[in-house]
Amino acid sequence: MSGAGTERLARLLALVPYLQARPGALISEVAEDHGVTERQLRDDLQLLFVCGLPGYGPGDLIDMSLDDDTVTLTYHAELDRPLRLTADEALALIVALRALAETPGVDGAAVGRALAKVEGAAGEAGRSAKQVAVTGGYEDTGVAAQVRGALERGRALKIVYYTAGRDATSERVIDPMRLLVVDGRAYVEAWCRRAEAVRMFRIDRIDALEELPEPSVPARGMSPESGFRHGAVFAPAPDSPLITLRVGLGSRWITEYYPCDDVRAEPGGTWLVTLRASDLEWARRLAMGLGEDAEVVSPPELAELVRSEARAALAAY
Repeated sequence: MSGAGTERLARLLALVPYLQARPGALISEVAEDHGVTERQLRDDLQLLFVCGLPGYGPGDLIDMSLDDDTVTLTYHAELDRPLRLTADEALALIVALRALAETPGVDGAAVGRALAKVEGAAGEAGRSAKQVAVTGGYEDTGVAAQVRGALERGRALKIVYYTAGRDATSERVIDPMRLLVVDGRAYVEAWCRRAEAVRMFRIDRIDALEELPEPSVPARGMSPESGFRHGAVFAPAPDSPLITLRVGLGSRWITEYYPCDDVRAEPGGTWLVTLRASDLEWARRLAMGLGEDAEVVSPPELAELVRSEARAALAAY
């Protein structure tokens, strides 16, 4: 059986106990829960109509009521046993749940209950999983636990934060909204009262933290997703400076690392990269770090900043 055939068979077997538990299920919801289109789901249901027990008479086949919007299973033909996980599937699920339990901001109690059920049902696979070590993928010095506690208690935080882009440390009061891990680094997304905007703070750059007695009150209308778009930690404001750099192959990585407005290949093997910077000081440090592999195209004030610093560096020799 092909991969697609195997996948469909597994879906059909899962559909029977699923529908049995949900009389009058909406077609759209069933399709969404099983990751297929409504048209594919209807094809699956038509196939289920001719499945059943040997003999294959009218009383041996699966029966259901199917209309425009809903479906109700009226006879399961003894195919209502839930699909069992294989040992490999159970092991993968247990390891994934353990990784999830280590993720900041996740309801650890709920994950723990699910993990206990899966481990109990998995038998030998569950015991093998205990030999697999899982970490959150980031180094936590205890700050994440303090932030998690503040989130649970709904408290604001005073933090001392190091901003690498400006090589500066500042003191801020933030209203935490959620903890998350992106590319192996933990962040707290919060309303920053100093910036009056949603900001993402790297946990390992918080030098000091104090939980305040006052409640955490993010600005009205702000949700945890407000400052996190399309997997990018940095969400530039519309009025952030727009900069354009000409970069060589050695600096092409910035197009993967930072969200870019435009990337154009040039005939000579270089690229024109346009992106928004948090400020020109950050852009200056970026351009200087790229060295001779990058050239500032615009804005002119950024080019002058880089030119002045390059002259000062040369004069120091």
